[in-house]
Amino acid sequence: TTPTINTTMASTTTRQGDGTITVTPSNPSLQSATIIICHGLGDSSEGFIDVAEHLSSQMPHVKFILPTAPTQKVTMNMGMAMPSWYDIVGLDKRSNEFCKGIEESQQRIEQLLKDEHDNLGVPYDRMVLAGFSQGGALSLYTGMQLPSKLAGIVIMSGYLPHESGFNIANGLHDTPIWHGHGAADPLVRITAANESQSAVKAKGATNYTLKTYPGLAHSVNPQEIGDVLSFLQQILPPGGEGDFKVKLKEPSEMSVKELKGAIAKAGLGRLAVGLMEKREFVELLEKHRDG
Repeated sequence: TTPTINTTMASTTTRQGDGTITVTPSNPSLQSATIIICHGLGDSSEGFIDVAEHLSSQMPHVKFILPTAPTQKVTMNMGMAMPSWYDIVGLDKRSNEFCKGIEESQQRIEQLLKDEHDNLGVPYDRMVLAGFSQGGALSLYTGMQLPSKLAGIVIMSGYLPHESGFNIANGLHDTPIWHGHGAADPLVRITAANESQSAVKAKGATNYTLKTYPGLAHSVNPQEIGDVLSFLQQILPPGGEGDFKVKLKEPSEMSVKELKGAIAKAGLGRLAVGLMEKREFVELLEKHRDG
């Protein structure tokens, strides 16, 4: 499926046929960090695109990736099929041990991180996993069991899933974890948030912050998003370590099709009108990357 592309001055939003949305700096050479945001049960990547674009406007050096969960039957919802990172049997602690499909989703998120690292050279300590509800649970479960330490993990209205299968990997115990939760959440109750923090700490985590929001139900509000932004700005400051920059394919090595795609994503379509020769497309893209 042909991706749809929307460009502003600072970023480019691309929607892929598989439901993945990316928000990338309009000049991709400015990227020095990546944040993956996983949505909640029954939602899609569209559910958090407004949040991602808001965060992007404040953190123009960050690329945001929003995947959509596979559609599968959910036991708790009478077997109805919906986007879900894994099956949910119930919301009590015992039911929370049955999370069929969580390993597959864990591997998918790990692959997204690996692709950013292998293809663009983004260090793991310049990447963050974030998510809401079931997506926050997946981010916590995945992020603390990776082969390399992330810059941090953001959980919004989430919890620790499949506790018996969760063990923190060597060297990851001090990974910064920020957990925001509505005190009036009737679905994932605040007791589940407290129990999750205690369980993760019992496994050895040393940097787990839980902040509650009075009156907030199973949702987010502007105050929480502001706190998320502050946390992200703290763990992913602009520029990265040293002179890190993403590894981009040189325009001169691209095909004409690749050049046209990169020019469209950069919002340079108007400037490309009338261009015919490959070298003209190369010059336009090089000039844009050089600022």
